[in-house]
Amino acid sequence: MDLLSVPTILQNAAILTVILALSGYLLTTFSTHMLARRHDMLDLINKRLNEFYGPLYVASEAGNIAYRSLLKRQGKEKSDPILDSEMKDWTLWMTTIFMPLNDIRERVIIEKAHLIIEERMPQCLLDFVTHVVGYKAVLARWAEGDYSERRSTIGWPPEFDIYVRRSYAALKAEQTRLMQSMGWRAWQRIFGKNNSH
Repeated sequence: MDLLSVPTILQNAAILTVILALSGYLLTTFSTHMLARRHDMLDLINKRLNEFYGPLYVASEAGNIAYRSLLKRQGKEKSDPILDSEMKDWTLWMTTIFMPLNDIRERVIIEKAHLIIEERMPQCLLDFVTHVVGYKAVLARWAEGDYSERRSTIGWPPEFDIYVRRSYAALKAEQTRLMQSMGWRAWQRIFGKNNSH
């Protein structure tokens, strides 16, 4: 072995070591950045699910189940005009079940509007709030003994339930995808899970 080649080999080894160390650093930095970005995205999705779309979804599904139950109880298959004989049930269900659920949804929409997925407020959400405001006037009249109005003059927006279900399902799917892409161990670190199953 030539003595002049030993320094060259050592120099090449040092350069290779620096290149490998720099590559490792860049790879670690990139993967840490990507994980942090996914973590931030997951945080936003969780916030949207926990504070906006989740409560809207649960309250909407509960309201729909209760409404179908009332229709079944009355022997109806669809929303027909409310008869005088049905008014007692209607006012009871409206004041104790439907309006409290409407109030939850209205409060979520008004107070957590910054969490909507879209850049602009969807019209069906505005229509829903307007529908609820109309019912507040009806219930105020009922409280005074005036039952001449039985429903909100502003109809139920049919797109509302479709929007809530679709948005909730899309966010849940994105949440699952992000959690899977981050790996189970990363997910455990983020949410502080100590069990390994």
